[in-house]
Amino acid sequence: MYITCLDLEGVLVPEILIAFAKATGIPELKRTTRDEPDYDKLMKYRINILKEHGLGLKEIQDTIATIDPMPGAKEFLDELRSFTQVIIISDTFSQFAGPLMKKLGYPTIFCNTLEVADNGEITGFKMRCEKSKLTTVKALQSIGFETIASGDSHNDLGMIQASKAGFLFRSTDSIKAEYPELPAYETYDELMAAIKAAMD
Repeated sequence: MYITCLDLEGVLVPEILIAFAKATGIPELKRTTRDEPDYDKLMKYRINILKEHGLGLKEIQDTIATIDPMPGAKEFLDELRSFTQVIIISDTFSQFAGPLMKKLGYPTIFCNTLEVADNGEITGFKMRCEKSKLTTVKALQSIGFETIASGDSHNDLGMIQASKAGFLFRSTDSIKAEYPELPAYETYDELMAAIKAAMD
């Protein structure tokens, strides 16, 4: 029994806050988990920047409404779901992911939640569990599933390394150089072939 666990941003959809950084002209918001391995530190940094600029959830959701999945992502996901269970395990937030899940055909997603004040200001965030990707993969394994995992960033490495098969997808040169033992792919066709091979 296999479950494929995929990261969301950078794998199936563009990075949400990079798109928002471009829309608002705030370069500091381009910092992601590719640059900062400590997610708690990254989110506190992002929340402070948003507060400084008086930006809240609504402004980010307005940008998210304009984001489409990466070309080929929905087709990849549809084919993958035709022969195996798939869970998207993301460090994003339910308030961000909703519109994107619609465009991807409502796959299952495990993510986190934002704490939002009545005026729309993002005041904090609640992580589903510690090391959510690795913890989730281990939990799935504990109930009898073999996991296959793929992602692009530092926060995906735990689930990739703990899985029966794990792959980097459209990752950075520095992460690929640091983890040469992890197969790295650039196209959905390559990733699909690697997942099928792992399941045979």
